[in-house]
Amino acid sequence: QVQLVESGGGLVQPGGSLRLSCAASGSIFNTMGWYRQVPGKQRGFVATITRGDTTNYAYSVKGRFTISRDNAKNTVNLQMNSLKPEDTAVYYCYARNAIDDSYWGQGTQVTVSS
Repeated sequence: QVQLVESGGGLVQPGGSLRLSCAASGSIFNTMGWYRQVPGKQRGFVATITRGDTTNYAYSVKGRFTISRDNAKNTVNLQMNSLKPEDTAVYYCYARNAIDDSYWGQGTQVTVSS
């Protein structure tokens, strides 16, 4: 059974930093990453990383967010710096295995506000 468990969300002031972590189990994942969603909008792409450490970022977070993974531990992290109020969202961990089955975590709230 596949499980993705996120941690690390919370409240931070503009300009601050947060680190999200996701622990995955139950499969080998070629691609892992993060998406985010605000009320009334579709879930949007944030960043992904392959097993070979090829990364891809949404334009809005490039240069501020850094995605990393530990293949041995089956974890993926998102270091978020210089946070802005518009980064406020529920952040979801994402993972896709070799046969293109996709999985989602339960989500963790990130709120950027003074």
